Amino acid sequence: MTDAFADTVPIAPELTDYDRAHIKLYARLLDATADGAGWEEVVSVLFGIEVAHEPERARHVHDSHLARTRWAWRVDGPGSDLGRPQVRP
Repeated sequence: MTDAFADTVPIAPELTDYDRAHIKLYARLLDATADGAGWEEVVSVLFGIEVAHEPERARHVHDSHLARTRWAWRVDGPGSDLGRPQVRP
């Protein structure tokens, strides 16, 4: 899974279009972390970044996405509408 992604996740006080567009990535990131996969393996498989060639970038991409994923999960939680478009007034 190496769909287009930002090195640094956009941060906002609410879910963003980026969050919604990357919901599958977020789910896989949470699953891999829960399964005890090392960050190096996770960033290689999910983001296609070779840790040996770009160690600082790899760590930053992983940490940025994991932090946002955990935030989104706490805010929306299981069974939420995280993956559905939201209609705003």
